[in-house]
Amino acid sequence: MHEGIGGEQLVLDESLHTIADVRQLLCARGETWQQVLGETSLMCALNQKICTPEAVIEDFDEIAFFPQVTGG
Repeated sequence: MHEGIGGEQLVLDESLHTIADVRQLLCARGETWQQVLGETSLMCALNQKICTPEAVIEDFDEIAFFPQVTGG
């Protein structure tokens, strides 16, 4: 995904309380963002720990989105 949208640090609005809120905001940035972050199987991490989209975010948290990992 990094290749599709890159990585950056963002200052977020105080109205964003969960990772799902952040994902929705990022998807609104345009078609490329929607294509990458709009996948239903997308996983997320908060401060390098896998979590659900309902995880509550706080100041200086690190949020990551990544495709579901499969074994082989």
